[in-house]
Amino acid sequence: MFNHIMLGASDLEKSRQFYDAFLGVLGVPPGNANKNRYFWRGNGGTFGVGTPINGQPATFGNGSTTGFAATSPEQVNAAHAAGLANGGVTCEDPPGWRGEGPGALYLAYLRDPDGNKLCLAHRKPKE
Repeated sequence: MFNHIMLGASDLEKSRQFYDAFLGVLGVPPGNANKNRYFWRGNGGTFGVGTPINGQPATFGNGSTTGFAATSPEQVNAAHAAGLANGGVTCEDPPGWRGEGPGALYLAYLRDPDGNKLCLAHRKPKE
């Protein structure tokens, strides 16, 4: 459904460090520089951060969340921890299971160094 997701960044190197660590836990190779942006490619999609082209300050979207798939609760926890260790800030409830039955998800939320809200999600495999 999506080709790419792009978020604004005020400090590209700080964002690169954060996302290299955060996405690295999910198996995504380090980001590649392209002018005033960095791109990470994996699992058929592209994620990027960049300074706004219009020259205005980068801002986060109030009510927006960008979700990343994880293969296990342990991977969710590790990526969440990597994000926190590299300038992220936890938000919402602590990492854990939400919901019941086949729709249950293991989720963790945090904000990147620019305040963009991120979610790590693991869905139980269908039995």
